[in-house]
Amino acid sequence: MNIRLLFIIVIIFLISCENETARLEINPEDNINKVELNKLIESTNESLFLFGFDLRSSPQEDARQYVPFLDYLEKTTDLSFELRFTPSDNNIIDDLGRGIVKFAAIGAGSYIQARRKYDVIPLVRGINEFNKAEYRSVIAVSNDSPISTIQELSGKRLAFGSFTSTQGHIIPRIVLINYGITLEDLGYYEYLGSHFDCANAVISNQFDACGLQDTMGEGLAQEGRFRIIYRSKYYPSSGIAANKDLSPDVLIKVKRALLDFEPKGGNAANLYKWEKTEMPNGFVEAHDEDYEELRHYINEFNIFPEPEKSHKKE
Repeated sequence: MNIRLLFIIVIIFLISCENETARLEINPEDNINKVELNKLIESTNESLFLFGFDLRSSPQEDARQYVPFLDYLEKTTDLSFELRFTPSDNNIIDDLGRGIVKFAAIGAGSYIQARRKYDVIPLVRGINEFNKAEYRSVIAVSNDSPISTIQELSGKRLAFGSFTSTQGHIIPRIVLINYGITLEDLGYYEYLGSHFDCANAVISNQFDACGLQDTMGEGLAQEGRFRIIYRSKYYPSSGIAANKDLSPDVLIKVKRALLDFEPKGGNAANLYKWEKTEMPNGFVEAHDEDYEELRHYINEFNIFPEPEKSHKKE
């Protein structure tokens, strides 16, 4: 097993144990000795570029997908990269803006907020399976739910992903408002932190519906895990952004490597389930003006302040 990936998985495992959340089984044959571990821990220097990400699936699965991708960036740019998992009491927007991570794979909503707050630099947007740099959200309900339309969500329990998530919160909010439904019209809503948790909440009937990313949603629907009642229009996709203080030299190198990335071509062999990410066909160049429509809704919904974690009618 890749030493870097094993290290990250071990750390996530320890964090999970401490928080009494999801457990990860570690293969005892995947050993890492103390010398290698110390080398990884001590590799926090100015020539190392930490890479962060918006949580999509489980931390373990996201790590498995991003680590081989960072190996590609290292080989292509001759720069050193390490994956950083953002703690639950922090967020990727502040991590990127303050330079805790130098690059981050983030959704459009997170980018818009990071741009406004920290003037981060957009590098690329992900290309979907249809070769378009855009994505959408789906609204899903359990297989045995009587709900079949958006209008029927009024008064119901709705799960969102992260508060800053485009597909897990902002686009579902746009869908609701277009049908005349505000948050106050819902019986209960909660931000669960990831698309994975949002999907599980509906599958387990803890919530009546959830809004989540199209790739995961369509896959789960095809597996018969739940039923999709609505597919939104398309919006600019997730991408990779950079801290504003990086040198032009580094930005040029990394951007070129991202645009040259061929996940279904020459770089496919070493990747892990990259087809399940939001950039299965690589990247196109990103520009701040790409996000104007989403920025309008973010301002209308007053997304920037931190939310209460949940809301229930009295």
